[in-house]
Amino acid sequence: MAHYKVADSKREQFQRYLEKSGVLDMLTKVLVALYEEPEKPNSALDFLKHHLEAATPENPEIELLHLELTEMKEKSEAIYEPPQEKKRAE
Repeated sequence: MAHYKVADSKREQFQRYLEKSGVLDMLTKVLVALYEEPEKPNSALDFLKHHLEAATPENPEIELLHLELTEMKEKSEAIYEPPQEKKRAE
């Protein structure tokens, strides 16, 4: 009997850990989104992976790279885009 109590205690601790860390909430939200999807995807696992990846906070380095990429795109567009005055003259 003591073996079952230990297993139950470990299970309860693990469940509390999942609740505190937000895992249960996140999984519930993703599963509800899958349930509410009007046309079920071919791969439920891919759906879960995609939605869980989208829900994870971004790494600060990745965010900085996104900002740098946006700045570089703007600079390259400014270089290759003719000035407004020349466009009007043509």
